[in-house]
Amino acid sequence: MSTLAVPAAQAPSATAAAAAVHYKRITSIDLLRGLVMIIMLMDHVRETIYLQHQVSDPMDVASTPPAVFFSRLAAHFCAPAFVFLTGLGAWLYGHPPSGTPRPVQGFLIKRGLLLLALEVSVISFLWTGSIPPKVIYLQVMWAIGLSMIVLAFAARLPRAWLAGIGLVLVAGHNALAGIDLSPDNPLYVPWTLLLHRGWVYQGDLLQIRLTYPVVPWIGVILLGWVAGPLYSSLWDSTRRRALLTVLGLACWTLLVVLRGFNLYGENAPWVVGVDATHTLMSFLDFTKYPPSLDFLLMTLGTAMLVLAWLDQADNAFTRVVSTLGGAPMFYYLLHLSVLIGGYKILLTVFGPNQGTRFGVDTEHFWVVWVVTVGLAALLYWPCRAFARYKRRTKLAWVKYF
Repeated sequence: MSTLAVPAAQAPSATAAAAAVHYKRITSIDLLRGLVMIIMLMDHVRETIYLQHQVSDPMDVASTPPAVFFSRLAAHFCAPAFVFLTGLGAWLYGHPPSGTPRPVQGFLIKRGLLLLALEVSVISFLWTGSIPPKVIYLQVMWAIGLSMIVLAFAARLPRAWLAGIGLVLVAGHNALAGIDLSPDNPLYVPWTLLLHRGWVYQGDLLQIRLTYPVVPWIGVILLGWVAGPLYSSLWDSTRRRALLTVLGLACWTLLVVLRGFNLYGENAPWVVGVDATHTLMSFLDFTKYPPSLDFLLMTLGTAMLVLAWLDQADNAFTRVVSTLGGAPMFYYLLHLSVLIGGYKILLTVFGPNQGTRFGVDTEHFWVVWVVTVGLAALLYWPCRAFARYKRRTKLAWVKYF
């Protein structure tokens, strides 16, 4: 959805400059998406070959090694940036550079349903490696799919209303965080789907666990939609970068105040640790499931600053990263396939060395980073081929990937 620009070479000469500028804006969105996808790869590599040392969210600062903590912290930026850009990309889809609006409801509903279907089938298999999956995890694609369906019906509301609703959902859900229903409560399942992580079904043949309660993510996608007009022809790069910078710094400032004084936005207060590193870890230890207000202030604030910084970026590295960001669903399915296939091969060749699993030792966590770099380079080529195919094909279903 972020490659909607008309190439300058194909545009009339009177609008060539405007088309080129719009293309650069779209590239900055693909860049941010590509960056968080690489970070996501690192986190999933960790979950593949370092799963014997599991971490919670928020993390146990006392028992989590700093290398693991900060790697997991980096991964926190992935879901908020991706959901925010989904909303922004939906606005761009409905308001193409041609200036002729097109309906988004059908597109959002169909893509949302596709994500839900993929989550409970293909993606669950790629996580567990079993057919049919014995455990279905309702994760980020589940949250994005439901959020897209909600956005499909909400997009016609005035932007001011959507901004208000989005802010209330993002900032207000923390007030309900202390309400925890028992599994025998008749409202347990809907409450879990909306605001709490937990099992929604546990049978003998199948279990379903929800890890991404949807309410705050609906707020994030609405805010992404509201931000869409920043990438219209009414905003030049200088104004857009300035506003994104102000918004990002405002998020950081509010985070420092709320978190610094343990006022609101995170249930677990930070404490002084045994050293400066562990004190910083405690301060940055935010709840992800569901994402606390402080979690979203940190991640979305940083995403806005990075978008501002990337607005004019153009070099070999950014072109590689934006290529990955231009084929997000293809990349997501491909990297999970490579990870599960690679892990099965490692387990077969070397056997388990961490209980029943194969994995790197605690003192060799750096292997996770090395494998991430290698896989990112490997995945670039099929993603580039698919992105090029996606641009030239007339097959309607391809645009959903």
